[in-house]
Amino acid sequence: MLYFSRFKMILIWLAVAATVILAAPNLFSASTLAKLPDWVPKRQMTLGLDLQGGSHILLRMDPNDLIKDRLETTRDEIRTRLRDAKIGYSGLAGSGRAVQVRITDPGQVEAAKTALKTLTDPVAAGLFSGGSVQEMSLDDSEPGLLKFAFTDAGIKYRTSTALAQSLEVVERRVNELGTTEPIVQRQGDDRILVQVPGLQDPQRLKDILGQTAKLTFQMVDQSMPVQDALNGRPPAGSSVLYSQDDPPVPYLIENRVIVSGENLVDAQATYNSQTNEPVVSFTFDSKGAARFGQATSQNVGKLFAIILDNQVISAPQIREPILGGSGQISGNFTAESANDLAVLLRAGALPATLTVIEERTVGPGLGEDSIHAGKVAGVIGSILVVVFMFVAYGFLGFIANIALAVHVAMIIGLLSLLGATLTLPGIAGIVLTIGMAVDSNVLIYERIREERRNGRSVIQAIDTGFSKALATIVDSNVTSLIATVVLFWLGTGPVKGFAVTFAIGILTTVFTAFTFTRLLVSIWLRRARPKELPRAPVTFVPPGTRIPFMGIRRWTFALSSVLSILAVVLFMTVDINYGIDFKGGSLIEVQAKDGTADIADIRGRLSELNIGEVQVQQFGDPNDVLIRVGTQEGGENAEQTVIDKVRGELQDHYDFRRVEVVGPTVSGELAKQGTIAMLIALLGILVYVWFRFEWQFAVGAIIATVHDVVMTIGFFVITGLEFNQSSLAAILTIIGYSLNDTIVVYDRVREDLRKYKRMPLPQLLNNAINETLSRTTLTSVTTMLALLALVLFGGEVIRSFTLAMLFGVVFGTYSSIFIAAPLLILFKLRPETATADVEKPVSGGKAIAI
Repeated sequence: MLYFSRFKMILIWLAVAATVILAAPNLFSASTLAKLPDWVPKRQMTLGLDLQGGSHILLRMDPNDLIKDRLETTRDEIRTRLRDAKIGYSGLAGSGRAVQVRITDPGQVEAAKTALKTLTDPVAAGLFSGGSVQEMSLDDSEPGLLKFAFTDAGIKYRTSTALAQSLEVVERRVNELGTTEPIVQRQGDDRILVQVPGLQDPQRLKDILGQTAKLTFQMVDQSMPVQDALNGRPPAGSSVLYSQDDPPVPYLIENRVIVSGENLVDAQATYNSQTNEPVVSFTFDSKGAARFGQATSQNVGKLFAIILDNQVISAPQIREPILGGSGQISGNFTAESANDLAVLLRAGALPATLTVIEERTVGPGLGEDSIHAGKVAGVIGSILVVVFMFVAYGFLGFIANIALAVHVAMIIGLLSLLGATLTLPGIAGIVLTIGMAVDSNVLIYERIREERRNGRSVIQAIDTGFSKALATIVDSNVTSLIATVVLFWLGTGPVKGFAVTFAIGILTTVFTAFTFTRLLVSIWLRRARPKELPRAPVTFVPPGTRIPFMGIRRWTFALSSVLSILAVVLFMTVDINYGIDFKGGSLIEVQAKDGTADIADIRGRLSELNIGEVQVQQFGDPNDVLIRVGTQEGGENAEQTVIDKVRGELQDHYDFRRVEVVGPTVSGELAKQGTIAMLIALLGILVYVWFRFEWQFAVGAIIATVHDVVMTIGFFVITGLEFNQSSLAAILTIIGYSLNDTIVVYDRVREDLRKYKRMPLPQLLNNAINETLSRTTLTSVTTMLALLALVLFGGEVIRSFTLAMLFGVVFGTYSSIFIAAPLLILFKLRPETATADVEKPVSGGKAIAI
C-alpha cells in the first residue's frame, strides 16, 4: 500500500499541479490576467447571482393564450374558405377548444368538408416526436353542423413550437440590452429561465420580457363618434381600444390589420428632428412597405393607429402617402422607453404572454458583502481546522493540513475547469468540506494508532491503517454522495450550486486523504525512517476507553422517542416558519441610504398599500431590513404588482439589495420536490447500505437518519428559523453526514463480528463504539469548527442553513452511537445473544449489567 512507482508518483504530482494551476487565476483580477500570455490558464470560477448581483426570472407561457389565438385564426380561415367556395353558413363561433359552423344548405355539407379539409390535415411531419400531428379533429355527427376541435397532441405541438419561438425572442431581447453572459434556457414544457448577471434594473428586464409586443398598423374607424360606440355597440368589424395615456383615451379601431410587426426589418430609438422628442424609427420589408404604401395612398386625410398589445400608442393623420417603407412612432416616450420599444420590435413579438412566476434579484452591494463574508468564514474555518489537526496529530496533522490545502485547490480548480457556478451556499459547501475532508485523515490516523497499539511496527501499522480504512472511507462518502446527487437533481439555483460544490468536495476528499496523504506519508517514511509514530500535543480520547454505551440504551431510546414525538407534535400544532420557497409570496431586503432603518415607519407605510400580510424585521446590521409579504390572491401577476408598490413607496430612502418573488405555482412544486428529494435520498441510502451490509444495518441506519431529520425539523419549529430551500439542502446534507458517522461504526461492528464469533452482541457493540470513539469525536469537532465559523461570520443569508447543519452534526453523532448501534440488538443481529447482557463481577460477588 505504501509503495509508489515512479510513474504513479509523477501522475499524482501532475494531477495536483494541474489543479493548482487551474485554481490560480481566481487569485488575480481580470485585468491582471489579461496581461498574461494566451497560453496561461485564465478561466475563473463563475460567480452566482447571489455573489455578483443580477436577476433570476422564471417565465411561464400560458397555453390558453395560444388556444385563443388559434381559435380566432381558425374562425377567420373558415369564414374565408367558405366565402371563396360560395357556401352559405351561420353560427360561426369558437369557445373552449373548438370552433363550430352550421352549413345552411344540407346539399353543400360535403363541399364544405372538402373546402375545410386542410384544417384536419396532419402538420409538422418529422418535427414532432418523429412523425406527424393531427392538430384538429372534425365532428360531423350532428347534421349540418361541423365542429373542429383541437386535439391534445395538437395543443402539445403548438405549445412546444411556441415555447421554442418564445425562447428565441426572449434571447434576442436580453441580448439587445447589452448584458454580459446572460443565460436563457428552456425549462420543462412551458417555462423559460432567464439569468442576467450584474443587472442594475430588474424591473426594466421584467417589463421587456413580459410584454408580448404585437405591433399592428390599423385604420381608425371614423364612421361614428367613439363615445357613441361606447354607449351603444361598435360597428361590425371594429372595436374600441384605449391608449397608453393616463387617463386612457378610447379609439374606435377597424379590426383589419394593414401591416403587422412581422414585416419590420429594423427599429431604432432616435429623436424627432423638429421637436427633439424621443421617437422610434422603423423600416418595413418589401412586402410591408408595399402594403403600407398602398394603404396610406388610399386613405390620405384619415387617421391610422399604431397599436402595441391592443393599446394605441398614437393615431396620427395620414397627410400624404408613405411610400418609402419607413416611418416614425411617436408618443410620450422617454429616451429609455423609446429604446425599450425598439428592442421589443427588433426582437419580434411573443406568440403568447409570458408570466413571471419566480423572481430572485440580488443587488451588487449585497453580492460583495456575501463574498467578503464567505472569505472571512472560509479563512477562519480553515485556520480552526488546521490548528486542531496539528494539536490532535502533531506531524501527521501537518501532513493532513497539506492535503487539506490541495483539497481546497482541487475544488476551486475543478469548479473553474467545469465552468460551474459558485454560489453563497457553494462557499458554505467548500467550508463544510474543509471540516469533512479531514474526516478520512482522522479515520486513517486513528486506525494507524490502533494497529500500532496492537503491536505492529510503524510501517506495518501505517500500511494496515490505510488498507483497512479504505472500505470505510468509500462507504461513508458514497452515502453522502447519494444525498448530494438527489439535491442536485431536484434543487434549483444556489441550492444546486451547493450540491455541485459539495459533490466535488466529496470526490476530491477521497483522492487527497487516501492517495495524496498516503504518498506524503510514504515519502516521510523513506526519508525519516521513524521508530515511533509522531506524538500529538493533546490526546482527546485516551486509548483503552471503555464506556458502557449499551448499558444506557434504554434511557437513550426513551429520550429519543420522547424528543421525536415532541418534534412531530410541535410540527403538527405549531406553524413552522416556511420561507417563500414553500408558501409563496415576496421577500425584500432593503438598506437605509442614510442612518438607521426606521422599522415602524416602514411597517406603517406598507400597511397602507393594501397588499395583505406584511412582516418587517431587522436583518443583520441596524440599517438592514427584511420585508416579507404574504401570497396574493390574484396569482403571479399580483405578486409582481406588490414589488412595484413596495419599490415605489420605499426607493427614495432605501436601496433594494435583494428581491425574491415566488408565485403559488412554483412554491407548490418546490414543496413537492423537497418531499420527494428526502424520500429518494433515504431509499437510495437504504439500498446501498443493504447491499454493503445486512438488512439489520440498513434498517438501523435509516431509522437513525429519520431520527436526525425529525430532530432537525423540531429545531426549526422551536427556534422559528426560516425553512426554505437552503434548509432542505441542510437536511439532505445532514442525512449524508449522519450516515457517514453511522457507517464508520457499522463497519467496525461488522469487522468485530468476524473477529469475535462468541462475544455477546452488547459487549461487541461497546467495543466497536469505543474503538471508533476518537474518530467520531474528532471528526465531529472539525466539522463543527468549520460550521461555527460559517454561523458567526458567514452572514445572515445562510445563517439558518448553517445553524441547522451545526445542530444536525451534533445529533448525527449522537444517533450513530446511541440509536443506530443499539438497534442491532433490537433487530437480533445475533439471535442467540441478542437479549443477553454482559455481566462483570465486582466486589461483594455482585454483578452489574452494561
